[in-house]
Amino acid sequence: MNKTVQADIRGVLIQVAGARLLLPNATIAEVLSFADPEPVADAPDWLLGRIRWRGWQLPLVAFSRLAGIADEKGGLGSKVIVLKALGGDPKAPFFAVLTQGFPRLVTVSEAALVTEETERSLLPNGVQARVTLNQDDALVPDLEMVERMIGESLGQAA
Repeated sequence: MNKTVQADIRGVLIQVAGARLLLPNATIAEVLSFADPEPVADAPDWLLGRIRWRGWQLPLVAFSRLAGIADEKGGLGSKVIVLKALGGDPKAPFFAVLTQGFPRLVTVSEAALVTEETERSLLPNGVQARVTLNQDDALVPDLEMVERMIGESLGQAA
């Protein structure tokens, strides 16, 4: 018998204004309470500023603004998730995303995940795919694109 076993992965559903994001659990370093970030001069509106975390100055992103889904501002009840950057830049190993509440741990199996066939050009900015996990619609963010956009914005603002 030559049966391939597809392993389930642990994921998280993260509520942002107007959408849910689906990420691998391994990308999350920590969940923090929202505090007003230090503004970055001349930054785009989706780059809310920088927050201090474990000696780092992390860029804080409002993903819904970046993707053009909704206007999102931090406030009471907002959380910040610290994500491990995938780009491999040793000067920027983490960045933060504004969320509405705690991430929800989910099991992602091949049977439970349906990817919507959408032309890449029709997806919101910073989004890799639209998916449905069980009955939850979610967006899979393109974290490398988001990191590039952060890097470009901070480079111009510097």
